[in-house]
Amino acid sequence: MSAPTGRARGRARGRGRATASTPAPTPGEQAARPPPAQAEAPVAPGRGRTRGAATQPMVAAALARPPAQPEPVEPPIQQMAAMRVGPEGAGGLQGRQARRPRYEALRTRPEHIIDKQGKTGSVCNLLSNNFRLRTAREEWALYQYHVDFNPPLDSKRLRIALVKSQKDIIGATNAFDGMVLYLPIKLERPETQVMVQTQKGENVQITFKLTNELPPYSNTCMHMYNVIFRKVMSSLNMQQIGRHYFNPDSKIMVKQHRLEIWPGFITSISQRESVVMLEAEVSHKVLCLNSVLDVLYELYNKDSRRFRDEAMKKLVGEIVLTRYNNKTYRVDDINFDLNPSSKFKKFDGSEISYCEYYSSVYERNITDMQQPLLVSRPKKREMRAGKAGPEVLHLIPEFCTMTGLSEEVRSNFSVMKDLAQHTRVDPKNRATTLNRFMTDISNNPEARGHLEKWGLSLDNNMLNLQGRCLGSEQLYQKNFRFSYENRSADWTRETRGKPVQSTVNLTNWMVVFSPRDKANAQDFIQTLIRVCGPIGMQVAQPIFIALQNDRTDSYIQAIKEKMTQQIQMVLCIVPNNRKDRYDAIKKLCCLEFPVPSQVVVGRTISKKQMLMSVSTKIGMQLNCKLGGELWCTDIPVCIYQPQSALINHSTFKKLLFFCWLGSYNSYMLSLKALGDADCFLPFCVASLRNYHNINQAFPSRIVVYRDGVGEGQTPTLIEHELPQMLKCIQQLITGPEPALTMVIVRKRISTRLILNSNGQLSNPLPGTIADSVITKPEKYDFYLVSQSVRQGTVSPTNYDVVWDKANLKPDHLQRLTYKLTHLYYNWPGTIRVPAPCQYAHKLAFLVGQSLHKDPRRELADRLFFL
Repeated sequence: MSAPTGRARGRARGRGRATASTPAPTPGEQAARPPPAQAEAPVAPGRGRTRGAATQPMVAAALARPPAQPEPVEPPIQQMAAMRVGPEGAGGLQGRQARRPRYEALRTRPEHIIDKQGKTGSVCNLLSNNFRLRTAREEWALYQYHVDFNPPLDSKRLRIALVKSQKDIIGATNAFDGMVLYLPIKLERPETQVMVQTQKGENVQITFKLTNELPPYSNTCMHMYNVIFRKVMSSLNMQQIGRHYFNPDSKIMVKQHRLEIWPGFITSISQRESVVMLEAEVSHKVLCLNSVLDVLYELYNKDSRRFRDEAMKKLVGEIVLTRYNNKTYRVDDINFDLNPSSKFKKFDGSEISYCEYYSSVYERNITDMQQPLLVSRPKKREMRAGKAGPEVLHLIPEFCTMTGLSEEVRSNFSVMKDLAQHTRVDPKNRATTLNRFMTDISNNPEARGHLEKWGLSLDNNMLNLQGRCLGSEQLYQKNFRFSYENRSADWTRETRGKPVQSTVNLTNWMVVFSPRDKANAQDFIQTLIRVCGPIGMQVAQPIFIALQNDRTDSYIQAIKEKMTQQIQMVLCIVPNNRKDRYDAIKKLCCLEFPVPSQVVVGRTISKKQMLMSVSTKIGMQLNCKLGGELWCTDIPVCIYQPQSALINHSTFKKLLFFCWLGSYNSYMLSLKALGDADCFLPFCVASLRNYHNINQAFPSRIVVYRDGVGEGQTPTLIEHELPQMLKCIQQLITGPEPALTMVIVRKRISTRLILNSNGQLSNPLPGTIADSVITKPEKYDFYLVSQSVRQGTVSPTNYDVVWDKANLKPDHLQRLTYKLTHLYYNWPGTIRVPAPCQYAHKLAFLVGQSLHKDPRRELADRLFFL
């Protein structure tokens, strides 16, 4: 073992992490060395290649044709490749092996989109959490110089120190990364030479050669702005945790739950439509007052025999904070063979124990010498970026605290309610907090100075912009047409007791329940039969199966004994939310016997005053699982002409499951669950063939909503998924090819929109769209608020159209997207994303959490996963 080290080799080592790999200088050795010169140069992001899925399956094989080598599909790559924002960099993506240069912004805006603003809807005034970044002069530029040393110097630290010593020539404000120098001023000559002398008396000639004049909207400037703003945040005495900054001096104690909340901000500077803006969002970091050692004690006292297994389940994968340096690490393993008394080798070959090290460096004494050590391994992307070495890091549980909220805590209503009082910020308080944050920057001389020396400044008030509100939509149930109140976006009252769009009668089904739920089960079934009649669904008396106990195998055995081919539905009433029992029931009904199933917790049907409402909702859910439909909405003729297919595929990232859903009728609401796989191509083929079987024709337009794609994954989607889909369409359809439109759906964004009605701040109405000012110039994107939020501030959803051969107008695509948020049958109201995205997520969640295998294909034409 060796000394504790940090992840970056050029920084001070040994701040709380222990390695068992490459030796590192000890803290004492570092103290004896001269301090390195501090550079303001931006850290270059990693050049690691974006890796997509495994080798693409050949389209010919997916189409069940003789094997053939697929030809590369060039159109999407060529269209996306050449277009980038900013003057630096030329060329583009050259196939799968291409890399994008540093700071490059991939352009995904289709060529035919000149004006991406819609026209329909009523105009509304909005505030956004964006603040304009201004330059001191109109001709402001960032000057890039290449720096040469003669003779060449291997030491980066020495190169930085020599350049920093030339303040009389380059000025006090600069950023140098050892090779490239950035200045806010232009030197007198394009090439400047200066002779300097090192501490050893060696003469070195430094040559500054001007290579580029970068305008304020260039992507290199964007990176520089964010580096500068990190210095601003540090000047406000804020602590960096992960990638964001929080204020420990303003922490909020939640003593009854042993938690504390650190308020902070998520910030990012980027190019918007015509100006550069800072986006600032209020954030909170929840920390546990108990140390990780306290968690280990609790697990040991609970079951000492299974202590190691339970500790691994509890801690591996969690993020912990080391209090002595306020840094976060992911726990990848627990080493039970090491403890604080274990020794490691320092760089000079001598040995020191962990307890001695922490005592001498941090003045912290370890109380439990038998505690195991936590293991944290550096991420590959950090090693590629040079931010970490290959060393394995060791952490002391006693000095670590848990961050975030576990599933156990999230399911505790009391805890979440108390936390919500501090973390849910309404629009008015959010605007006040953000404006005060910007005022603090302008009033702090040090923070303001970091910006002013580069010739920059920030607005103190949130950005004003105009948006549009589409209003409420018309919905249909059977022969009944209705609308809803736009503020609430809820039609529970309007549809109560009305026949739904289509129903499937439930004539053969079984109900399985434990002894304690017998009386409640009888009342529930009778109420269910009574409430399903008015909605048009006939429910017969089920087969009642009363168990002797509530063990999992009792449920499974009872279902197997009564299962026949005529059974349409299995309904299980369980006493609690035990996951193993739920998983076993779902595996049996989705894998072994392909039949829809419904699991109801006993306490849900135990309250008599709510039984009618609960029974109505469960009855509608049963109808959907059998293949029925509840309501629908019209799709614009411009989109549905003559046929259209709506497709969504979504990934459940934690377990890497992939789900695909398609719709096949004019209302775009009959969504077929086709399963999960790590490549969607076979499902694309199956969807088109199924569409043809139902409609006797292939679609003329295909709209794809792709969820679960981050900004960094967009090139992978364009290079891998889009060509496969185009190839599938080309080979499967012999006639006119359908016009394909692909839209990326992003929910995890920091943008917030606030309605400003004559100075009164509130959440925007559902249907509010922002498609200008705060959108990206290189994208065909818009923001949509589709859901109603009563507490806190609503989060809009970002839609990025990366491929559009249907030539849909912005109004058409925006209206279609909003209409689809009305078609999620688990909720009589609008949701945050189009319904196919939510259906795909539900299916992926079921498969990833419970099934771990493909569901039986007999269930593919029903929403069995609701």
